[in-house]
Amino acid sequence: MISYIAKRLGTGIVLALLVVFITFLLIGTMVEDVARTILGQSATPETTAALMAAKGWDRPVPVQYWDWLVAAVQGDFGQSVYTSLPVGPAVADRLAVTLSIIVPALLLTVVISVCLGVWSASRGGAADRIAQGLSLTGYVVPGLLLAIGLVVLLAVQLKWLPATGYTPLADDPVGWLRSITIPVVVLTIGGVANLTAQVRGRMIDELRKDYVRTLRTRGVSSTAIIVKHALRNAGSPALTVLSLEFIQMLGGALIIENVFALPGYGSYAFNAALQGDIPVILGITAFGVALVTVVNLATDLANGWLNPKARVQ
Repeated sequence: MISYIAKRLGTGIVLALLVVFITFLLIGTMVEDVARTILGQSATPETTAALMAAKGWDRPVPVQYWDWLVAAVQGDFGQSVYTSLPVGPAVADRLAVTLSIIVPALLLTVVISVCLGVWSASRGGAADRIAQGLSLTGYVVPGLLLAIGLVVLLAVQLKWLPATGYTPLADDPVGWLRSITIPVVVLTIGGVANLTAQVRGRMIDELRKDYVRTLRTRGVSSTAIIVKHALRNAGSPALTVLSLEFIQMLGGALIIENVFALPGYGSYAFNAALQGDIPVILGITAFGVALVTVVNLATDLANGWLNPKARVQ
């Protein structure tokens, strides 16, 4: 197991370094435009070159990458070009806001999807049609339209929840819960639509296998067969879908954060890209890749626990 973890972790680190380096290459093609944007109307070839030299943007990309990497390992991701604030703490704060809606949404997605998928696969008939109908609804209804509809209903008409804004958990736990409820519901509906279909399909395949029939002939209860055997065997592919769902939610956070005016990771990344704030873009890329790497590693470990053959592969 230790060698399995080391192999997966090493692969994740190499991937993270490669992605950040590619980001450096892409940014290297736009640094001159960014320098002109910072200088504004007073930009001249001389002042642009001077600013690039002062920021170190005129150096070879591998040199810039190495210096940034050495500083990043020590926790220094530079300062924002526009605000002069440290990038690391700023990205961490905004990532915490985004994770505060993604993590609850993922937990609800897992619970609801497993219940619906198992119920649909084991019962069939009307239960199957209801579960598939709910899943199809999540596919058909766009997240943006759903978010607007929930805001109109729950915030504007019923006035149960705030329409926009974010309350930190440390300041007011109840206010925090109220501020994330609608965004979490929107993300959960989309996640359930994807994961329920996967759980249902895998459970149907497992329940049709010979070992299930053998267990039934031995008098093992249906609940024990589903929970102890079929669900565990069906869990590995579902975990892969769940990790992809996390990445999708992280990418979709931009829309959710803009709709609900949340000071999160997605909106911060969007604004940094528009402004050409190079240190912030690099910090966001590094944090994002590290987060995805951790999630993929956790998924691989869970798959290895559910399916020992995965550790060999």
